Amino acid sequence: MWTYQNPVNIVFANGALDNIGALLNGRGYALVTYNEPVFQALSDKIQAAAGTARVVIDNVTQNPDFHMLDESCRMFGRATEEIDVIIAVGGGSVIDAAKVLSASGGDFGTVKNFLETGEGGEHLIPVPIIAVPTTSGTGSEVTCWATVWDTDAQKKYSLNLPSLYPEHAVVDPELMLGAPRGLTVSTGLDALSHALESIWNVNANPVSSAFAVTAASDVLEALPALADDLDNLDLRARMARAATISGMAFSNTKTALAHSVSYPITLKHGVPHGIACSFSLSMVMRWVTGNDPDCDVSLKRIFGQDLTAGADTLQAFLEGLGIGTRPEDHGVKPDEWKELVEGALAGERGRNFLGDRDSVLGGL
Repeated sequence: MWTYQNPVNIVFANGALDNIGALLNGRGYALVTYNEPVFQALSDKIQAAAGTARVVIDNVTQNPDFHMLDESCRMFGRATEEIDVIIAVGGGSVIDAAKVLSASGGDFGTVKNFLETGEGGEHLIPVPIIAVPTTSGTGSEVTCWATVWDTDAQKKYSLNLPSLYPEHAVVDPELMLGAPRGLTVSTGLDALSHALESIWNVNANPVSSAFAVTAASDVLEALPALADDLDNLDLRARMARAATISGMAFSNTKTALAHSVSYPITLKHGVPHGIACSFSLSMVMRWVTGNDPDCDVSLKRIFGQDLTAGADTLQAFLEGLGIGTRPEDHGVKPDEWKELVEGALAGERGRNFLGDRDSVLGGL
């Protein structure tokens, strides 16, 4: 038995942002974005087309943490008119922040309590979200969770509510033009990780795996070309499609071992999320190969019949993009790496992994 469900209405087109007024349909909205010139211009464009936002929240930073989100929620709560919908324009950090705002009612304390205790979820009544991604990576526009960081305690939380699926995802590849190479590669590798992690996953199903195979194949082919041709709109569109489709895959499975081990690496060593969750993919693929027939079938659709050679191909792909594939390349010493993997295997995402725990630990 398996099930698949995703309620997000996806609009994908060059120039799709021009239709934002029709999606709003006269509703009063909050606008969430970054405080950077390119996003200020997008904010102006949206407000010219759809009317003035009732509040603009533009303090979002990478890896939204308790401090930033507390201030964001205060800004949200100061709106003098009712907010019917939130428009989130930016990368995964913006869309994740918008989900926290949506659930908060203007009081971050209610969300923080839920994250830390698992209690009080009945008080979180989300406002609808229109998600407009400007990077090709996180897939947050089609998932119901948000990553939240407590940097003081060096912890990562996931706000996970079915009601936090965005109402609409507006995927406009034109918005991704201008993203620098480092961001393009990092976010693209995040999309690849989502796809592969949803394949070697105890929650995989035929629909999620079909999405994942398509997404991973597109990333493997398009990302190296895009890294050398950043103004190519066709390649931007392929990566935007791959990121959203990989989001459709892991929206039903969640992630697995590579993501689980990545969070402390980002917190402690400052490695960007897309790199932290992808540098180990070829290693993890070697650990999982041969453990599950359905997983192997999906991986063979991407890498060919010889999965040992496929893992070598994946490693060469990462290294060709300038990504070191050893933990030491990212400041993680062998003893720390073993400890991180052991901890990850014991966590929720690690338990999603189809590989054999003893075999993994025995090979470290």
